[in-house]
Amino acid sequence: MKVVLGADVDGKELKDIVKDYLIQNGFDVVDKSADRDFVDTTVAVAKEVLADEDSLGVVFDAYGDGSFMVATKIKGMIAAEVSDERSAYMTRGHNNSRIITMGSKIVGTELAKNIVKEFLRAGYDGGRHQIRVDMLNKMC
Repeated sequence: MKVVLGADVDGKELKDIVKDYLIQNGFDVVDKSADRDFVDTTVAVAKEVLADEDSLGVVFDAYGDGSFMVATKIKGMIAAEVSDERSAYMTRGHNNSRIITMGSKIVGTELAKNIVKEFLRAGYDGGRHQIRVDMLNKMC
């Protein structure tokens, strides 16, 4: 699985820690950060994720909310701002979220690794949840 990462200046340090963790665990990692604002970074991550059905994305900024707002403006993208493992797992399973966002001023390093681990471990459940996903996709 390809994991697409991105961060602004506030999220760079946490992103680098998570990036190393993912590489050590055998994930194919693409980093779209390149000293960009969270808006540009999130758009770059979303485009990469949408271009590859087997990829997921994680974007880091100070509080996670800015990147979340950007991601939800992109047609076809379902994203969630998360700060705990269960939410990361459930948003993937029930909402088919393709991107999660995190705040480096909220989430510590070990928690960030666990959040990403749970997000990547989860699969989309489909079934009754597809109705909601279709509703979300119609909104764009």
